[in-house]
Amino acid sequence: MMNKSTEQNQQPKVGIGVMIFKDGKVLLGKRKGSHGAGEYSFPGGHLDYMEFFAECARRETLEECGIEIQNIRFQFLANEKLYAPKHYTHIGLTADWKSGEPKVLEPNKCESWSWYEVEKLPSPLFDTCRLAIDSYLNNKNYYDE
Repeated sequence: MMNKSTEQNQQPKVGIGVMIFKDGKVLLGKRKGSHGAGEYSFPGGHLDYMEFFAECARRETLEECGIEIQNIRFQFLANEKLYAPKHYTHIGLTADWKSGEPKVLEPNKCESWSWYEVEKLPSPLFDTCRLAIDSYLNNKNYYDE
């Protein structure tokens, strides 16, 4: 049986990921230092207290790779448990590139950023990115796996 402190530490967190489109390609970074190290992922991160989803997407994208985005929209919702003991309610968003060239601004979290054609993605993909691509291709918006 878990004690109260352990139970509080195991509450699900809210994560935001944003699939950014530019000239028919999507932006992916190779993760390091966290769960999913070595996997390719969209920009994203934790939703801050009282923050709007779109604000989080803009902030995380600017902090991680220095680009601006626009036309942010909802894509899918997922109950992400693959990287247990981490547990996330993941909100997948899509957006269009607005300005800037992606660069590694958090070298402890990401080793590179590149634009990829949806049909020619690198692997392995971070699980929420796999879901985002499935959502994009199959018009699915709910994953409770």
